[in-house]
Amino acid sequence: MDITEKKEGESNNSSKGLNNNNINNELTDSDSKEAEERQARELKAGLHPLKHKFVFWYTRRTPGVRTQTAYEDNIKKIVDFSTAEGFWVCYCHLAGPSTLPCPTDLHLFKEGIRPLWEDSANCNGGKWIIRFKKVVSGRFWEDLVLALVGDQLDYGDNVCGAVLSIRFNEDILSVWNRNASDHQAVMALRDSIKRHLKLLHSYVMEYKPHDASLRDNSSYRNTWLRG
Repeated sequence: MDITEKKEGESNNSSKGLNNNNINNELTDSDSKEAEERQARELKAGLHPLKHKFVFWYTRRTPGVRTQTAYEDNIKKIVDFSTAEGFWVCYCHLAGPSTLPCPTDLHLFKEGIRPLWEDSANCNGGKWIIRFKKVVSGRFWEDLVLALVGDQLDYGDNVCGAVLSIRFNEDILSVWNRNASDHQAVMALRDSIKRHLKLLHSYVMEYKPHDASLRDNSSYRNTWLRG
C-alpha cells in the first residue's frame, strides 16, 4: 500500500545528493514543522503519510477563449490527499484520460501551488513536455503520477506538479519545476522522467520556461530546449 517506497539503487542514490543540495531549503521551517506534525498524526492513525500533500485540479478549456482570467476561472479543485490510502481512494474514482473531453487539463500539484504560470512557486520555473498518442497517454500519466506522489523524481523538492493535457490529435504530459535557470536540476529532472516512464528514444522531450509561456501566451509552442 505504501506507494512512497523507492526503487532500489536509483532513488536511494539520488536522495544522498539531495541531502547536500540547497534545493531542500525551499521549504520554510514552518512548512517543515507542519508537514512533520501531519505525518505524525497520520502514522498514529495507522496510515502511510506522503512526503507532500497533493491536490488534483481540473480545467475544461473554453474553445476560442485564451484570456488568463478565463483560464483561472475554469480551474476547479477536485480533491486533496496526504496519505497513500487517500491517494488510492481519490485516484480510483477519477475519470480516465480516454473518457475526458477535449480540450481538458488534469493537474496534480503539491498543496499550496496552483497550476498557474504566475504562482509564486512557478513563476521562475518551467516545464518538461512530452507528446503521446492518445492510446498510450493514460499509462504514461499513471506512471508519472505514481512517481510524483511517491517522491521518486530526482530533485523532488524542485518539482511543483504535473499536467495531462487532453487534445484532439494527441495528449501532452508536462512536469513543472521551480527554477528554470538551474540547468543541473532541469536536466536531472529530464533524465529522471525518462527513467521512470521508460521512454523510448523516439520520444522527444521539450523544455519551456513559464516566463516564455507568459510572453507568447502558449503552453507548448516555441519550446527552448530539447532532450
